[in-house]
Amino acid sequence: MDHAELLTLFDRDLREGARPDGPDARVERAGGVVRQVAPAPGWNGVLWSALDEAGADAAIAGQIGHYTGLGLDFEWKLYGHDRPADLGRRLRAAGFTPGPEETLMIGEAAGPARDAAPPEGVRVVQVTDPAGVDLVADVHEKAFGADSSWLRHQLLARLSDPDGVVAVVAMAGDEPVSAARMELVPGTPFAGLWGGGTVPGWRGRGIYRALVARRAHAAATRGYRYLQVDASSRSRPILERLGFLSLTTTTPYVYAS
Repeated sequence: MDHAELLTLFDRDLREGARPDGPDARVERAGGVVRQVAPAPGWNGVLWSALDEAGADAAIAGQIGHYTGLGLDFEWKLYGHDRPADLGRRLRAAGFTPGPEETLMIGEAAGPARDAAPPEGVRVVQVTDPAGVDLVADVHEKAFGADSSWLRHQLLARLSDPDGVVAVVAMAGDEPVSAARMELVPGTPFAGLWGGGTVPGWRGRGIYRALVARRAHAAATRGYRYLQVDASSRSRPILERLGFLSLTTTTPYVYAS
């Protein structure tokens, strides 16, 4: 597939046709918007929209009213090809705050990403119990400097569903040094790679690539063709070397009531 075909498939399967990302979340379709609603600490936000210049501001106001009525902050996940072309400006005018821009990248699960091995002295293991979830959450806090209570809650809720989420952690002896997860979307060719992070002092040794390889192998074994990543500026060059293609940008616009 070329870039345009992949982007159309991504929009259809993972945005317009989105599934809830947890057992206590629901996906709602309201007019030209697809959104997820979940109790805290779950993720709330707009995943897809089909808007034009005439109706965009009313649709934005409608989503603000919906989420604030529930007492929830939320995110509008804006992609570079979304319409109208000035949707980002309209979101800012409505009180949203944009986060860092990332790059939507797609790779083949059975491609070169599967070949990366961990460095000597590091092993990659799959998370199978609450103790493993704690390791992933601890790495997340050290790698990103952010609270990981939502991640712990999400992984614990989905731990019994290995066909829905796969979490992995890189261990150097007894020390967790890197972690990541993969969210599988049954009925689609896509598996999403999320949360890959390495603690300071262990970066630049190829551990991130090894976590990509472990998840790529798990995805291919389960019959998934594509790996999807919202890549930061730090991970983008690594993924490019592993054969991933850049399709568009994605920016989180956050509304805090």
